[in-house]
Amino acid sequence: MNSLIAFFLIGGTLMTALAVVGMIRLPDMYSRLHATTKSTTLGVIMIMTGAFLYFWYIDGLIETNLLLGALFILLTAPVSSHLLSRSAFHADVKPYKLTVLNDLKRDESDPDAENDPDRDIVK
Repeated sequence: MNSLIAFFLIGGTLMTALAVVGMIRLPDMYSRLHATTKSTTLGVIMIMTGAFLYFWYIDGLIETNLLLGALFILLTAPVSSHLLSRSAFHADVKPYKLTVLNDLKRDESDPDAENDPDRDIVK
């Protein structure tokens, strides 16, 4: 059981460190937001699971606050990331120059844009 606890704690720490690397290395706001949200969510959930298992196995306590916190992070982090990216899009934050698809452009344009063959191309 100790190895399982160590796996969750070390794995969560590595996933959170991966989020930091993604934040530094990726070129634009959208890809940085994607990398940090995905890996930080998984990292925090793994750390909270490891802490829950530790308290349950070592101390004999069932800390439901840790499970509720992990559930809260799981539900709110993707939603907040989505809202931040939509806000950046509406504030005209440009994606990286090699970005080819822009799915939001199709949603924000007029109804006749479905017949436009270049509707997904970033200009």
